[in-house]
Amino acid sequence: MQRFRDFVRREVVLVVAVVLAAASCLAVPPDAAYSSYIDWRTLALLFCLMAVVAGLRSLGVLDSMGKWLISRAKSQRAIAFALVGIVFFFSMAVTNDVALITFVPLALVTLRAAGMEERVFVVAALMTVAANLGSMLTPVGNPQNLYLFTASGMSIPHFLMLMAPYTALSAGLLVGCIFALFRADPCCGKDLGKSEGCGRGTAGGGESASPACLADGAANEFANEAREGAASVPMWGSHRVRLAIYLVLFCVCLLAVAGVADVRVVLAAVIAAVALVDAALFRRVDYALLLTFAALFVFVGNMARIPLFHDAVAELVGQNAIVAAVGASQVISNVPAAVLLSGFTTQWSALIVGTNLGGLGTLIASMASLITFKAISIGRVGAKVRYVKVFTLINVMFLVVLLGAALLFGL
Repeated sequence: MQRFRDFVRREVVLVVAVVLAAASCLAVPPDAAYSSYIDWRTLALLFCLMAVVAGLRSLGVLDSMGKWLISRAKSQRAIAFALVGIVFFFSMAVTNDVALITFVPLALVTLRAAGMEERVFVVAALMTVAANLGSMLTPVGNPQNLYLFTASGMSIPHFLMLMAPYTALSAGLLVGCIFALFRADPCCGKDLGKSEGCGRGTAGGGESASPACLADGAANEFANEAREGAASVPMWGSHRVRLAIYLVLFCVCLLAVAGVADVRVVLAAVIAAVALVDAALFRRVDYALLLTFAALFVFVGNMARIPLFHDAVAELVGQNAIVAAVGASQVISNVPAAVLLSGFTTQWSALIVGTNLGGLGTLIASMASLITFKAISIGRVGAKVRYVKVFTLINVMFLVVLLGAALLFGL
């Protein structure tokens, strides 16, 4: 029973989706139409991308790039730029949740080593916003984008042109926030004497370290404290064949997303390659997300066949699809909102913009935001309440500006 309760708390979105799907089956008994509900192409693409990205993470590729970038930061502002910039740009290729899973632990260690512990809530909130906004540029940046891109039949250039203005405005807002909130003064590390070759000096009785030593100390702490879920040692240098295979597979997945390669062939290739190279990667695929999509497909398919429900939702979306998508995302998160509303409208551009902007706002608007929330809460008394306040303030600010731009100017 305890394991069941833990599972429900951990996978609440999946549980709710399954319950809704089961309830809808009572209203619409299973029949031949059920076979058309599930978008198998989206599920296959999600599986392939998750497996390949897990392979890249297992080699420490992302960790190494992140540490290299941070090692060049010489001030609080530069460190904030590095941490926020990493997740903003990497989320475009490896999804927002993978970017946060990989770089938030590194950020927490780096901020402690830099003597910036008091800024951890602001940096973490900005990193989360950056991951959710950077990921909206590409079809593979987050699950709802991949689903809506596939369902709409939109071309990649069209998708990029649709989301580029919002991404550019988001980048400008992030740059402005960092300039306003962080100083350009050199930062001082703490307790970094464990790193060999790091010179140490004193100033006013305190210890300080050079930026290079700061990065070494942060990397060493990260290696000791953040092994779970990501390789702490850059293995790709000694596993170049595996790295090459994963990179090729990632490119092939992108071809499948673009419609150039047959997704069935790509799925078979990914399964075969992963099975031969590292079968353990299959355990790192987020099957809960795949099952959540499948359950939502069943729920939406059934509810669309109930005239009263269909007409009510269609009328709501018809009034303003962007606002409807943003509003629904605040309550049920943007991935379920994308699947739900797609069953009642063909305003694909509005749904894509709305569900991406809808990832801002509440803590559950984007489920990826919970990754940072959980990480920031560990070992910090009262951190949950304080972080939610900072997170909500920053998210609402970004949401007001971006949604206002969408409604006023139709970017």
